[in-house]
Amino acid sequence: MSDLLTPSQTVGPFLSIGLTWSDGHLVVPEGSPGAIRISGIVRDGAGAPVPDGVIETWQADADGRFDHPDDPRGASGSGFAGFGRCPTDGEGHYQIVTVKPGALGDGQAPHIDVTVLARGLLDRLVTRIYFPDETEANAADPLLSSLPPERAATLVAEHAGEGELRFDIRLQGEGETVFLQI
Repeated sequence: MSDLLTPSQTVGPFLSIGLTWSDGHLVVPEGSPGAIRISGIVRDGAGAPVPDGVIETWQADADGRFDHPDDPRGASGSGFAGFGRCPTDGEGHYQIVTVKPGALGDGQAPHIDVTVLARGLLDRLVTRIYFPDETEANAADPLLSSLPPERAATLVAEHAGEGELRFDIRLQGEGETVFLQI
């Protein structure tokens, strides 16, 4: 048996069978009380749209709870799955319909965890979406407060209208989104 590692392979382009589903972008049904639409464009290092990416989101419910046994407070029992998945279109656009998560109670500002899968990546990228109306909580958030302001700004969505937020993702280069080591 060899001690050599198997070489990495990129995570895309994707065979879409089973990877996407028509309502995967709906964390909550459209028109649900408190529903918000988060949309954006995924761009590569040259600024070109990424047409074959996948965005996955994971978040707490509006009360800051997870309906999962790993929640340290115990599963909420709310039935809120908190998971969304959306492929990017030919122009790199994605959208997720969800609710704003509540604070987790551990000093972190309300946020949504995001996984980015795309051509040329050797592993998934992980980032977060923070909310622009949470100025005080964002200032105290351990992750955001550890970053220079211009880097922290890449993690805060922008208002884009009533019930709409914009969160563009830049994979590398100028304006690169902050990605987390997992």
